[in-house]
Amino acid sequence: ASVMSGGTDIIVSMTKGFVTPYVVSLAEIPDLDYVTYDKKAGLRIGAMATLQQVADTPEVKEKYPALWKSAAINGTPQTRNMATVVGNVLRASPSGDCGCAIMATGGNVVLEGPKGKREVSIDDFFVDYRVTARKPDEIAVEIKLPPIENGTCTAFARMTRTTLDLSKVNAAVRLDMSGKTCKEARVVMGAVAPKTIRLKKTEALLKGAAITEEVLAKVAATGPTEISPIDDVRSSAEYRRQVSGVLVKRVIEEACK
Repeated sequence: ASVMSGGTDIIVSMTKGFVTPYVVSLAEIPDLDYVTYDKKAGLRIGAMATLQQVADTPEVKEKYPALWKSAAINGTPQTRNMATVVGNVLRASPSGDCGCAIMATGGNVVLEGPKGKREVSIDDFFVDYRVTARKPDEIAVEIKLPPIENGTCTAFARMTRTTLDLSKVNAAVRLDMSGKTCKEARVVMGAVAPKTIRLKKTEALLKGAAITEEVLAKVAATGPTEISPIDDVRSSAEYRRQVSGVLVKRVIEEACK
């Protein structure tokens, strides 16, 4: 069976030839549309919480700007009022904006099945193109993001053919800063590999360094060496490789603001 929350992905897929024996809708299950924030526990997003709900939550905009932006600029108002953040992540498309922002922020996907609940780190959740760590008898019920400490900043950016189109390349970062020095970094890109990926070499460049023009130039040069883009209907591999380093540089600059 295929699980449906908002339906903005699975219904479109069905019009393009996707066939599934059964569709299980979560719409009639109560209390899955929550977005809650706690200073100690962090952010919790239920499986039926829409993109618009997340974008309208003040704590998300204040504490998790990367996630907020990925939800707030995603598609049309009609889409944002139907599509869910958890569904965007479960789609496991490398062009998924919320998945990119959540991977940069860090967190867990909560899965539930006959054997109970388990949590999978977002770092381990995307297995391959449109493949996740969710087992066939499990449903994703929640996404948890850690609390954001003072000095931590996040940002998200994307490039599209048109404003309402899926990303042809996107990027998100989380920087744990001490003054002008970056203690830890998470740098993520989407639509440049079969799945959303972390740029480990770029993260190593940032760790322990001050965010200077020299460091940013190294970041812009290193990013393209860590990706494996392809040609598709939205862009070419060559273009993606050319712009990837620049986009990462810009999103780091935005986070530092």
